[in-house]
Amino acid sequence: MINKLYNTSLGLLTDLYQLTMAYGYWKSGKAEQEAVFNLYFRRHPFEGGFTVTCGLSSIIDYLQAYHFDEDDLLYVGSLTGSDGQKLFEPGFLDYLKTMKFECSIDAIPEGTVVFPNEPLLRIQGPILQCQLLETPLLNLLNFQSLIATKAARMRLIAKDDILLEFGLRRAQGPDGGMTASRAAYVGGFDATSNVLAGKLFDIPVKGTHAHSWVMSFDSELESFETYARFMPNNVTLLVDTYNSIEGVKNAIKVGYQLRENGHDLAAIRLDSGDLAYLSIEARKILDEAGFQKTSIVASNDLDEHIMDSLKIQGAKINIWGIGTKLVTAFDQPALGGVFKLAAIRNEDGEWDYKLKLSEQAIKVSTPGVQQVRRFKDATGYISDMIFNIETPLIGKSTMIDPYDFTRNRSFPEATHFEDLLVPVFAKGQLVYTLPSIHETRERVQQQLSHFHKGIKRFVNPHTYPVGLEKELFDMKTELIVKLRARSENEGQ
Repeated sequence: MINKLYNTSLGLLTDLYQLTMAYGYWKSGKAEQEAVFNLYFRRHPFEGGFTVTCGLSSIIDYLQAYHFDEDDLLYVGSLTGSDGQKLFEPGFLDYLKTMKFECSIDAIPEGTVVFPNEPLLRIQGPILQCQLLETPLLNLLNFQSLIATKAARMRLIAKDDILLEFGLRRAQGPDGGMTASRAAYVGGFDATSNVLAGKLFDIPVKGTHAHSWVMSFDSELESFETYARFMPNNVTLLVDTYNSIEGVKNAIKVGYQLRENGHDLAAIRLDSGDLAYLSIEARKILDEAGFQKTSIVASNDLDEHIMDSLKIQGAKINIWGIGTKLVTAFDQPALGGVFKLAAIRNEDGEWDYKLKLSEQAIKVSTPGVQQVRRFKDATGYISDMIFNIETPLIGKSTMIDPYDFTRNRSFPEATHFEDLLVPVFAKGQLVYTLPSIHETRERVQQQLSHFHKGIKRFVNPHTYPVGLEKELFDMKTELIVKLRARSENEGQ
């Protein structure tokens, strides 16, 4: 099954309703009508104050290979409706067969700190093609951004400690494991136990042995000695199989043997018990024996909150092995990104701006061909403003909170800024040079360093100011009033 999945076209990595809408566009003559969609999320994950965008590399790979092969079209052609008749006629399948990707995509680079309602991607092109991309783009961006954000939170707690990702065995399938390993590294982890991820993504790999190794010998000391003899340059000994303190003492015995042969005991690992107490005691024993440079690794269902607690308790841990609660985003398994139509080109060549209404203010979408402008001063980033690129920004800019119009802020023309969305594809052609994964990882830390520490708190984080440029706010408000009035009239 795995080989079959990864050796096939991914053109059908979508929901059926995307294909049925595409068919409707084709039948009604709207397939080539130019449209703009924005991909964004509404709330930060983990009740936090920031999110790290991740997944653009996967999106580029996906789009460069985007097509429907013969098997795809045979399958789509076999689908039937509730009456048992074919859903799609042969002409539509022929259209998909010859269709070439022609969309333009602007994106916020991977590793950028982002906030709710900001377009992470702006997709512009034939409405049929844009529609077909909704599901795969969300799939590729949502999960990786979630894991990169979780990893960045752990990096904030770890500070200069080493972070190791150990989650492949608990991940949601091979793809979940691979993408989680990549996103964790982008978010700030130092290495992974996932060897395939190391190969494919150029991530450092780390790992030594498990409890089964120790249990396969007659004694713990014999297992340590054997491992050190065969792999003296990779000795981290798992000391808690039977008794953690005695395990540390056995590790020290092996450490002396290693030194006699020109090597050293790199670390010991604690995987159960009171990690604060055991790490403190282990540090004392190691130091007294002359192993001050031997690190202490901790694992056992850790997350940023447990790490923080252990730090407060004075735990002597300087390497953290994180698995389940990282790669599954244990406390929030989905980011909740959405993909909304924001504009469509009319017969006169002008944009008709579109908006989705809702009784919930947070679910009312924003129209326009959007861009995000990030303002900064000497202290760092101070505010983000979403604006419509079809409306020139002249002079000072005024930003309004979309949920409280009484809150606004103006920025003089001389205020320093950067526009976050950059061209990635222009009418189907890749125009973006993707940074290395190592550069992207560094970008996350640089970004976080420019934000006030309040947004990085885990409890009641500060809300970073994000708003709509005044003309965009006014246009959105007018559209809301117009659409509500039309809806009421149609209901009469």
